[in-house]
Amino acid sequence: MTARILLLLLPLLALLPAMPGAARAQVFEPASFFLDNGMQVVVVENRRAPIVTHMVWYRAGAADEPPGKAGIAHFLEHLMFKATRSMAAGEFSRTVARNGGRDNAFTSWDYTAYHQSVARDRLGLVMRMEADRMTNLVLTDEVVATERDVILEERRQVVENVPGARLREQVAAALFLNHPYGRPIIGWEHEIRGLTRADAEAWYRRWYAPNNAVLVVAGDVSPDEVRRLAEEHYGPIPRRDVPERVRPAEPAPQAARRVTLRDERVRQPSLTRAYLAPSARRGESQHVSALEVLADIAGGQAGRFHRALVLERKLATSVSVSYNPDSFDLSTFSFGVAVRPGVAIEDVERALDEEIAAMQREGVAEDEVERTKARVRDSTILSRDALGTAPRAIGADLMPGATLEDIESWPLRIGAVPA
Repeated sequence: MTARILLLLLPLLALLPAMPGAARAQVFEPASFFLDNGMQVVVVENRRAPIVTHMVWYRAGAADEPPGKAGIAHFLEHLMFKATRSMAAGEFSRTVARNGGRDNAFTSWDYTAYHQSVARDRLGLVMRMEADRMTNLVLTDEVVATERDVILEERRQVVENVPGARLREQVAAALFLNHPYGRPIIGWEHEIRGLTRADAEAWYRRWYAPNNAVLVVAGDVSPDEVRRLAEEHYGPIPRRDVPERVRPAEPAPQAARRVTLRDERVRQPSLTRAYLAPSARRGESQHVSALEVLADIAGGQAGRFHRALVLERKLATSVSVSYNPDSFDLSTFSFGVAVRPGVAIEDVERALDEEIAAMQREGVAEDEVERTKARVRDSTILSRDALGTAPRAIGADLMPGATLEDIESWPLRIGAVPA
């Protein structure tokens, strides 16, 4: 019998109270400045080890791609590891590894980021190489064709051969009727096949400029040291005109959409309920902190939905709840349920509806909110210890338009959410 994965997509109802204003708090205590060419630099001192993490973030992601070119942002991320005027293809990563470091990159709908972790005395080296490929990338038709085949194989491995990934693609396409968040970051296969060197070079020239980038450095280094190195390596790169990010708006939802995927390889059916939700910068953003608290209360092994559907009603083996407010445009609030063997997926959906209705009707208890706030306080303290946490959190928040003050005051905003 073919297992089923069923998804229901609905508009999110604004049910939670607005939050009082937040005072200033401190999370990472960053220092920040701008180079003359417009590049923002953020420094977080962390003296626990003689190591630094160096990240360059570009305000350009999959949702900024022109129609018919889905995947070009991710494609260029791959090509950035090829040759420049002064480095051979692959030399960037080989040099980092030879100096005892690690490097990688990733693409989102809203940004593309490149990062290295190295000994503190190698910071100037990775800055020099990153500044070089910001402006001196050299592509050929042969290199582009070879890497295009690599990405097509990557898509086969991580999407085509993974039923859950195929489903997530279809969910996004159904949930976002008009917005480019409905396109996969890796791209649709038929559009990847058509990407050319001219497409990659046009994307590179359009978005990769110092005034469209943020440099975040965390570790055993001072703001003065980073300023000196950044001015030396990034400072000479001239600023360029970068277009404003213009994206089509998502229309107000009029009807629920249901997506069903059947695949013989699925042994455990699952159900996901995905709602359009506000982000910190789009929609009814006054509800964002309340939704963050709600996701914590509802999700996880200690959460209300796990207790109800897994422990008490024994209809599921796990329940997850996810919400990320850090999008340039609207976000999503989602429930994911792994169905217990032998249980009808319709029974699970009915139970999920009942638990959502109960939460809407009864609200949440004060002690649930206080436990969430305590977890937030603990996670904030622990986040200062890990070297990679600050540059990732800061960059991901700055890209959609948050300020450092927004980031630093986050615990206070969460703390102000009432039951």
